[in-house]
Amino acid sequence: MSFRKVRVLIIDDSASVRQALTAILSADPGIEVIAAAADPFAAARYIQAEVPDVITLDVEMPRMDGVTFLRRLMAQCPTPVVMCSSLVEEGSETLLQALEAGAVDVFLKPRVGVADHLVEAHAQICEIVKGAAQARLGARRPARTASPQARLTADAVLPPPTGRAMSRTTEMVVCIGASTGGTEALREVLTALPANAPGIVVVQHMPENFTRAFARRLNDLCEVDVKEAEDGDTVMRGHVLIAPGGLRHIMVERQGARYVVAVREGPLVSRHRPSVDVLFRSAARNAGANAVGIIMTGMGDDGARGLLEMRQAGARTFAQDEATSVVFGMPREAIARGAAERVVSLGAIARDLLHVTAR
Repeated sequence: MSFRKVRVLIIDDSASVRQALTAILSADPGIEVIAAAADPFAAARYIQAEVPDVITLDVEMPRMDGVTFLRRLMAQCPTPVVMCSSLVEEGSETLLQALEAGAVDVFLKPRVGVADHLVEAHAQICEIVKGAAQARLGARRPARTASPQARLTADAVLPPPTGRAMSRTTEMVVCIGASTGGTEALREVLTALPANAPGIVVVQHMPENFTRAFARRLNDLCEVDVKEAEDGDTVMRGHVLIAPGGLRHIMVERQGARYVVAVREGPLVSRHRPSVDVLFRSAARNAGANAVGIIMTGMGDDGARGLLEMRQAGARTFAQDEATSVVFGMPREAIARGAAERVVSLGAIARDLLHVTAR
C-alpha cells in the first residue's frame, strides 16, 4: 500500500549535524528531507515555498534562537516542531520553554562519528519525527507512515507475569506512561492532584538529563512532590517519581507492604529506554490488583502490552481518549488489545484516578 512520506525541514547551524540528521532521516523509507537550513531566516524562505510536515529545530543558533523562532512560527504557520539539542543540564529549562511554546518533542543531537549511538539514535529519531507528523495542530491531517521496525519486547528485561493474584494492601501504586505530547499532558494531570494522592511512577519518553529539569518544573507547580527517580526510592502517597530519561529502565518492586522502584540498565524495549512496557509489566508482576495503569498520548505502541498484562493481573487501567491526545498511537494500541478498562479524556484522568484509588 502506498503512503505519503513525512516531509522534514532541518534547521541547525552546525553543518555536521545537518548532514548527520539528513542521512538518518533520509534512510527511513517513510521520511523525505526537503531542505536543511543553517538558521531560521534561511528556513523561512524554504517554508514560504513549501510548508513541511515536520521541522527539526536547533535551540541555540546565530541571529535568532530556536524558541523565539518557534513562537513566531506557531503564531503565523503552526507546524509540528521537534527540538534538537545537545541537552546539557543547564539547557533543559530552555527545552521545557520550547515544549510549553508548542514544540511536540525533543531529541538529542547525534554524536557524529559514534557508530553505536547512531544505530540506536536512528530508530528513535525517526519515530519521534513520524510521531510529530501525526500531532494534532488545528485541522492538520496526520501523514501516513511506513510500518514500524522490529524491536524487543519487555521479555528482554523481565519475565512475563506469573498470573498469581497479589493480595491487596492499604496503599496503591499508580503507573503512567506517555510519549509525544506527554509533557504538557502530565502537567495537566499532576497539577490536578491533591497533596495526599497515591504514589505515582511515570515513564515519559525523554532524552537523558532532561527529566531532572522536568521533574523540578512539575514540583514547583504541583501539590504533590515530584522528583526524578533514583534506585530504591519508595513509592508513597503524595510523591511522583519520574523515570530518568534515556539510559535505564524503571520497575516497581514490592518490599513487604510497600513498593520501591528499581532503576536498571537494559536494552531498548519497544524502541525505548525507559520503556512503558517494562514499567507496566513490573507492576503486573509485583503489584497486581494494588496497581493502576494509565497510558497517555504518544506515538507507537510502547505500553500497550504491559497495560494488558496489568489488567489481566487485576489492576485498574485507563487510556487517554483520541480527542485529547496529541498523538493517538499508544492509547489506540492499548484500546485495540482490550487493555483499557476505561477510555477517558485528559481532563478526567486525575478525577477518575482518585476515584478508583479511594479506600
